[in-house]
Amino acid sequence: MATEMAPKYDPQAVETGRYQTWLDEDVFKPSGNKKAKPYSIVIPPPNVTGKLHLGHAWDTTLQDMIIRQKRMQGYDVLWLPGMDHAGIATQAKVEAKLREQGLDRHQLGREKFVQQVWDWKDEYAATIKAQWAKLGLSLDYSRERFTLDAGLSKAVRTVFVKLYNEGLIYRGEYIINWDPQLQTALSDIEVLHQDDEGAFYHVRYPLADGSGDIEIATTRPETLPGDTAIAVHPGDPRYANLVGKMVKLPLTDREIPIIEDFYVDQEFGTGAVKITPAHDPNDFAVGNRHDLQRINIMNDDGTMNANAGAKYDGMDRFEARKAIVANLKAAGYLLDVEKITHSVGHSERSGVQVEPRLSTQWFVKMKPLAELALQNQNSANKVNFVPERFETTFVNWMENIHDWVISRQLWWGHQIPAWYRNDTGEIYVGMDAPKDIENWHQETDVLDTWFSSALWPFSTMGWPDTDSADYKRYFPTNTLVTGYDIIPFWVARMIFQSLKFTGQRPFENALIHGLIRDEQGRKMSKSLGNGIDPMDVIKKYGADALRWFLSTGSTPGQDTRFSYTKMDSAWNFINKIWNASRFVIMNLGDVKASDKLRNRDEFDLSDRWIFSRLNETIADVTRLNDQFEFGESGRLLYNFIWNDFCDWYIEMSKAVLNGTDQHAQELKRQNLLYVLDQILRLMHPIMPFVTEKIWLSMPHHGESLTTAKYPEFNSDLTDLAAVDQMNALIEVIRGVRNIRTEANAPMSKQIEIMIKTKTAVLEETLKGNLGFLERFLNPTTLLIGPNVTAPKLAMSNVITDAEIFVPLAELIDLGQEIKRLTKEDGRLAQEIQRIDRKLGNQGFIAKAPAAVVDEQRTKRADYVGQQQAVQARIAELKANQA
Repeated sequence: MATEMAPKYDPQAVETGRYQTWLDEDVFKPSGNKKAKPYSIVIPPPNVTGKLHLGHAWDTTLQDMIIRQKRMQGYDVLWLPGMDHAGIATQAKVEAKLREQGLDRHQLGREKFVQQVWDWKDEYAATIKAQWAKLGLSLDYSRERFTLDAGLSKAVRTVFVKLYNEGLIYRGEYIINWDPQLQTALSDIEVLHQDDEGAFYHVRYPLADGSGDIEIATTRPETLPGDTAIAVHPGDPRYANLVGKMVKLPLTDREIPIIEDFYVDQEFGTGAVKITPAHDPNDFAVGNRHDLQRINIMNDDGTMNANAGAKYDGMDRFEARKAIVANLKAAGYLLDVEKITHSVGHSERSGVQVEPRLSTQWFVKMKPLAELALQNQNSANKVNFVPERFETTFVNWMENIHDWVISRQLWWGHQIPAWYRNDTGEIYVGMDAPKDIENWHQETDVLDTWFSSALWPFSTMGWPDTDSADYKRYFPTNTLVTGYDIIPFWVARMIFQSLKFTGQRPFENALIHGLIRDEQGRKMSKSLGNGIDPMDVIKKYGADALRWFLSTGSTPGQDTRFSYTKMDSAWNFINKIWNASRFVIMNLGDVKASDKLRNRDEFDLSDRWIFSRLNETIADVTRLNDQFEFGESGRLLYNFIWNDFCDWYIEMSKAVLNGTDQHAQELKRQNLLYVLDQILRLMHPIMPFVTEKIWLSMPHHGESLTTAKYPEFNSDLTDLAAVDQMNALIEVIRGVRNIRTEANAPMSKQIEIMIKTKTAVLEETLKGNLGFLERFLNPTTLLIGPNVTAPKLAMSNVITDAEIFVPLAELIDLGQEIKRLTKEDGRLAQEIQRIDRKLGNQGFIAKAPAAVVDEQRTKRADYVGQQQAVQARIAELKANQA
């Protein structure tokens, strides 16, 4: 039987303890029903670097909605949780913590430092799981994975060894992005570009034969000691006679050649550029074409080395810039300093300016893997991006991809499975260490975090064991939910790795959402101080309100703006559901829940209408959710629940519930219970806590909504005639309410109502539902028919196929209204006089801005128009009074 609900919705009381109950009941695990169709999602693993933010809450809420609905629809559902070790990000956090204690990792040594990171991981993993619980995520924790666990580590080694043996992983010396603070390589997408203040330094390089000089402009004069050539565009007439000559490299005793290369843009600057192959990716390519020497002038920490010259050895790179510029000026080589703002790369993790630097690193040869991914997008096995436009982002990235630098000079991560034979230069790559290990030492670098997370959809299922039960049943997964900002980082890499190693796409659908911004549309960040902790929002409004806002606040792929006004609206909606549910439950009597509707031939118009609308809502919401149009489906649910169910059906039901016909009462209770039950099922994937609480407070069919059956479309319940009739009734009721509002006549005041119908169908509908009309209109008399004559003085409202009239005398006291309008006429006359005095003041006209004068004239015209309308109304009322 029904259980009494608290008189007020309290999200903390509703949500506390419920998640643990779900875990105790094991409702989040797959059903184990082999006849059921499998449906799987792997969670995008959050980094163990800190707490979850609103973006995580949005991402996981969408996944949980999908999973909960599929579970209720009878699918064998797996939602697999896990976390990412986040190599560079986590190591940066722990190193910062150590610096506060006056320590660094080298003082601890690799083993002790890595243990410190594991301790950090354990702390933040516990925090993240507690946040998942607060959000109500229906994850199967028995299958939880971590990117550094034994199974995933095996998958990583397998992939590395196979790619190496196929020649798709290689070790080479290239210009890479270098983080001097973390002292590690970065991939292109770990570099954030921002506008920095800088300068073009115009420098004169003297010709060695003394016949003149050549001018170049550079933004990085500190790299001058590493120059090995000056390049000009082939055929540039300004420099044709200089090609092949040597120039003296300022501040050094070296000479370098003038060469020709199509890389040089002769329209830019002086048309001559210095070439520094060890410190610029474009110069590196030029150097390769011309067999130029590569001179590395910097240490790992961004200080200058001996190759920069004794004067600058050990100096910080930016201090060296100042010193070199000063020395160039003193020696007469500096011609000009031109201040500029230019885009400069910064490390995503440490924030320091990235240094392009020659380094020996491990790379993945990307072209063959990219081609595999691009070909697959033209097949039936393609990944379906939602919205489709994000496929273009993916394709563009794949078509323009560079080889991927995968080695990181870190200690936290998957240590590269490569060993070097002592002093021989021989390299061994394998799943396990060489047998004569005493003659070998392992590569100290670890792999880029994205290398392991690229394997996430299949490594978490047991791969490389392709006989694993989960791999065979749940892979490929069905849907990935993630933000558009990591399509190149993660989505693209999962696709090409999955195609390469499993021959299948990693997921059927990639649902791409945007970013959460603040109310002003700004990205949330620590520097702006506009970040919002989802746990603070849950504490105030409850998880269900946050989930409602996150799931319905935008269309796929679009950013959304967080606001407390929207959170207030979300809370109000849940409160409306709570109050409506409480009313229904309090009025159930002895009615028991049933999956079947009884006595349908006895349904009144409101019953036939609400079931048709419910059925239509079920069909539309199911279709829209399958298309990931959660905002639109939320709008339909909101309208059905707030307007149709609460404002109309429940209100219409009160006439029966307060009546004396017990049979009609029982039928109405049965229908109220059925519709409420279906609403709770529809809403459960979005608002799991409150719907479960209400459902358990009423007669029900099971222990948890989590595994209850999701509503299905039933064509027998569609009644379009009832919908049309009900819409007509509602339009009439709203028409009369509008008249009351305009006349300031409260509902408690009975009035005479006349409805002139234009069709026999509408006349029959209205006369057949007089009970509803009398309850909602409160008439003294209600006249309906095609021959209704409008009274001489009445307020009217034209609606579809009818006109509504209410005699004015019924609405207002004519004498009182004339008094009120006369007073208003006097007020308007005063306003007009006040403006006339202003406009008649020549000093005001001369001194006030034209816009202010025009505004006063516009106001006067408005007041005059209002006064004329008021005076006409007074005359009309006086005539009627006479």
